[in-house]
Amino acid sequence: MKKQIVLDLIKREKLIPVVRVSAPQEAMEVAEAVKAGGVSLIEITMTVQGAIDVIEELNHKHGDDMIIGAGTVLDADTGREAVLAGARFLVSPNLNLDLIHLARQAGVAVIPGTMTPTEIVTAWNTQADMVKVFPIAQLGGPEYITALRGPLPQIPLVPTGGVNLQNAGSFIQAGATALGVGGELIDKKAVADKRFEVITENARAFLKAIREAGEEMMKGR
Repeated sequence: MKKQIVLDLIKREKLIPVVRVSAPQEAMEVAEAVKAGGVSLIEITMTVQGAIDVIEELNHKHGDDMIIGAGTVLDADTGREAVLAGARFLVSPNLNLDLIHLARQAGVAVIPGTMTPTEIVTAWNTQADMVKVFPIAQLGGPEYITALRGPLPQIPLVPTGGVNLQNAGSFIQAGATALGVGGELIDKKAVADKRFEVITENARAFLKAIREAGEEMMKGR
């Protein structure tokens, strides 16, 4: 699958569920629950036990019906492993220029993590496809995205780390290209209790909030 197709899907759905669970089987079941909720994308973090194998298995099972990305990718070597397993996009909490170069060579999308305007511009100038802003709750929430969009309207921003159902719409209206959502979508208690239908409903609720925010923006134009 071409990188542009992946990027177009991220821009269209605007939701990247971040899977940070303990066991490989939990990650597989969470991925199925998210897919049932209407989301085509999922990010398997490298903190998941056997994350590379999970990515490979999900790709084997779903093919192009589910776009699997690798998260918490801290360096180029890990990124290379994830790409070989079938990851279509790479996400990191930090800014590692070698990882950006690796992704471009491999032809996969890369979303490095940043905090400051300097880091954001550095990532973009190094040809990141989108730029993650993390941890957004501690940085000021939607207002921080609004402030960044003023001088940096050309850079697609993906706030992560504090996005919830109550503020998801505000982030979209602030100009976020997509949202990275972890625990607020993938509820740890629901996973522990194997109530994966809760995660499916959460995914639907986030998609609804994002869609309604977009519709409100269109009305205001």
